[in-house]
Amino acid sequence: MKPQAPAPSIEAAHREHLGTLPFEDTRDFEDADRGFLGALEPCVVRAADGRVVWDNDSYGFLAGEAPPTVHPSLWRQSRLCAKQGLYEVVEGIYQVRGLDLSNITFVESDTGIIVIDPLVCTETAAAALALYRAHRGDRRVIAVIYTHSHVDHFGGVLGVTTQAEVDAGRVAVLAPAGFTEHAVQENIYAGTAMARRAGYMYGAALDRGPHGQVGCGLGQTPSTGEVALIVPTLDITTTGETHSIDGVDIEFQMAPGTEAPAEMHFYFPQFRALCMAENATHNLHNLLTLRGALVRDPHGWAGYLTEALDSFAGRTDVVFASHHWPTWGRDRIVEYLSLQRDLYAYLHDQTLRQLNQGYTGIEIAEHFEMPPALHRAWHTHGYYGSVSHNVKAVYQRYMGWFDGNPARLWAHPPEAIGPRYVAAMGGVDRVVEIAQQAFDDGDFRWAATLLDHAVFTDAEHRGARALYVATLQQLAYGSENGPWRNFFLAGATELSDGNFGTPTQAASPTMLAQLTPEQVFDALAISVNGPRAWDLDLTFDVTFGDLGVNYRLALRNGVLVHRKVPAEPATATATLTVAAKARLLALAGGDLSSPGLGIDGDTQALQRFIEVLDRPDPAFNIVTP
Repeated sequence: MKPQAPAPSIEAAHREHLGTLPFEDTRDFEDADRGFLGALEPCVVRAADGRVVWDNDSYGFLAGEAPPTVHPSLWRQSRLCAKQGLYEVVEGIYQVRGLDLSNITFVESDTGIIVIDPLVCTETAAAALALYRAHRGDRRVIAVIYTHSHVDHFGGVLGVTTQAEVDAGRVAVLAPAGFTEHAVQENIYAGTAMARRAGYMYGAALDRGPHGQVGCGLGQTPSTGEVALIVPTLDITTTGETHSIDGVDIEFQMAPGTEAPAEMHFYFPQFRALCMAENATHNLHNLLTLRGALVRDPHGWAGYLTEALDSFAGRTDVVFASHHWPTWGRDRIVEYLSLQRDLYAYLHDQTLRQLNQGYTGIEIAEHFEMPPALHRAWHTHGYYGSVSHNVKAVYQRYMGWFDGNPARLWAHPPEAIGPRYVAAMGGVDRVVEIAQQAFDDGDFRWAATLLDHAVFTDAEHRGARALYVATLQQLAYGSENGPWRNFFLAGATELSDGNFGTPTQAASPTMLAQLTPEQVFDALAISVNGPRAWDLDLTFDVTFGDLGVNYRLALRNGVLVHRKVPAEPATATATLTVAAKARLLALAGGDLSSPGLGIDGDTQALQRFIEVLDRPDPAFNIVTP
C-alpha cells in the first residue's frame, strides 16, 4: 500500500488539537520514567526457531513532535507506551513494561518473587524475568497471580514457571473465581472471528511507522509467541479475602463483569501498593472491544472503582495496573481513581438518559460530550476505547441491535444493498465521482460510506478501490484512538494488497486442554452446518478415558445435544474413546486418526457427522464482499 500525504483538513485538525489539549502537562512522562533500572537491549525477542515474536525497537521512530500523519494525542500516548525496561514501583515491587501489550510485575517475598500477569507469550515473559533477575538477583518464583481472564495476563505463564513446579506445590497460581472458564470460553467459541478482527484492531500485519501502526493506546501490540495456560491452584472468591504468600500479605477485591468477566484488584499492606488490574489504566477502556466480546457493564465498573477508593485510597502510596505506568501520592491517586470512576459512570448514565428520550445509539454517540474535567485529563482520553463506540455499546447492552425504526428491522445486507444504492445514484462510476468530491471536501466519513457500497457492488473497480484506500488512510491519520487507526489502515491494506488473514492463533494446545467436556461439545455444536444436518438422526457415545465419564450425543434437526450417561452399549451407533478431551476437536477437521481417539461401532455414522462439521475460516473477508 502506497502511503498518502495527509489532507489539509487533517493537518488543520491536528493544529487545533495541539492548541487546545494540555500538552504542557508532562507528569505522565515523569511517571513513566520514574524508577527506571535498565532496558532490554536490543528489545527484540525471538522464539526457539528464530522467529521474532516481539520487537519494541521497531517503534524507535516515536521521537520528537508528532508527524502530520498521526493525531498528536495518540502520538504522545504511543511514545509513553513504547518506553521499555525494568522499573521500581516501590522498593520490593518491580515492573517490566514495553515487552508486550501488557505489563508484568514482580513482588519480592521472603524467599522469592510473586509474578503478576505473565504477559501474552512464553518468550516475552521469560525475557522479562531475565531482565528482572539481571538487576535484582536470581530469585525463584513462589507464586503467579492472574488479575483477570484475558490472554495478555496469563499466556506467558510458561516463561516464569512450569506445570511440574505447580503440580509439585512449589508454585501457587491465584486467580479470580471463574477465571479458567472465561479464559477458555472467550478464545474458543468465537475465537476464530475475534482473532481475525484482532488482526485489524491491533494492526499486527501493518508496517510500523508514521504512516502505519504506532500502537493501540493500551500498549503497542500483542506479542506472537507461544501462548499457554496453567490452571489456578487457588480461586479468589470474596472481597476482603486475604492470603499471605511467602511473607507477603495480600487483600483482594472482587470486580467481576468489569473489563473482564473474571477480574480482581488487590492491595499489599506492607508496600502500601494497590493493583487495579485493568480497570484503571491511562486511557478510556473498551465497553465493547472492536475485535468483539460481550458488552461490559460500566455501571458495575464504576461501582468497583468507588469501592476501591473507599477501601484502599486512604492507605495507598502507589497505584499500578497491568498496563501503562503507576501513579504515586495519595491526592493524585484519589483524583486518578475518581476520574476513572466518573468516566465509566458518565458514559453509562448519560447514554441511558438520552436513550430514554428516544435517541438511538448512533445518534447519542454523534453528539455525546464528556465533562470538561474528564476532557482535560490525559488518562480519560479514548486511546483504546472511544466515547463513540462505548456509547453504542451501552445502548446495545440495554436495547440490543435494533433501534426501533421499522425500516431498519429487516434491512438488506451489504452485498444486496450496495448495488441498489449504486444503481439509484447512476452507477458505480458516478458513485466514485461523488465520493471523490466528498474526499476533496474533507468529508471522509461520507466518502467511505459511498465507496463501501461501490466496492460491494464491483469489488474489482480500480477507481473505487484506490479512492477507498486513500479515504481510509485519511481517517486513520485523524484518529486519536489507536484501534480505530489500525482498523482504517488494515482495511486500506487489504484493499490494496489483499487479505492478510489472522496473524495470531485463536487458541493454544494448553488452552484447548482446559476445556470441560461440555465446552468441547459446545465447540462441536457451533461447527455443525445446520442446513446440511437437517435430515440426519445420529446418536453416539463419547467416553473420556482420562476422566472416566461417558456422554451421549444426539444430532437431530441440525442441533447437537449432549448429556452425561452411564457407559453402556445402548442406542449409540458409534462409541469414541478419547484419551484426552481436546482430541475430540480433531473431528471438526475430519481427522479420525488423531492419536488417543478410538472408535467402535458404526464408523460410517460418525463419518456422516464429520461431514456436516464446518471448519472456521481465519481469513474471511471484512472490507470486501
